[in-house]
Amino acid sequence: MDDSTRSFWATWHDAYDDPGSDLSERLIAVQRRLSDAIDEAPPAAVRVISACAGQGHDVIGVLKTHPRASDVHALLVESDDHNVRVARARIAAAGITGVDVLQADAGVTGPYRDAVPAHVLMLCGIFGNVSDEDLRRTVSNASMLCAPRATVLWTRHRRDPDRSSEVREWFAEAGFAEFAFDSPGPDRFALGALRLAVPPLPYVSDLRLFTFRAWPPPEVAPGI
Repeated sequence: MDDSTRSFWATWHDAYDDPGSDLSERLIAVQRRLSDAIDEAPPAAVRVISACAGQGHDVIGVLKTHPRASDVHALLVESDDHNVRVARARIAAAGITGVDVLQADAGVTGPYRDAVPAHVLMLCGIFGNVSDEDLRRTVSNASMLCAPRATVLWTRHRRDPDRSSEVREWFAEAGFAEFAFDSPGPDRFALGALRLAVPPLPYVSDLRLFTFRAWPPPEVAPGI
């Protein structure tokens, strides 16, 4: 498939091919936190949900070598058809089992009904691409996708306006305890790692959490 037929959200992933890009650096950080979360999950099955999973670089990259890969049951939810095909091909090439890629709108709770409650919830590549209202709604309701004591990983760019402080406060208000915050500095990226410290909200299958903004031509960089 040539670039002219690939969506904006497909070509956006090309930055992973540049080891010096912010996206590549963020990926390394996310993979490290995901690997640790799987290590620390309870014995037996580990349920992982990745919302707006893209091509699955983070989850697939970790499970290719993780000693508990056979314990993981992961759901990757992604709407872009090209990214879904790439993710499925990468899973097959890696010989990984227990990972499903669902082509669906990750902004509503319905697609997650068979994967909840998750021990690890990944909200990466979302918060810089939605309204502040949607961002707060997603944070406030994130626990309904979680098991007790679940780990949540989130990312957002730190360009103006830098919302990282607000996001951290909103997660605290929602009952999550932050145990790590990774960022190379202003104008780069933020990665938060949290643990659910209160009982999760009851799962609701038809709640709209967020809607991705429509983006202009690729010369305008989206939030990550």
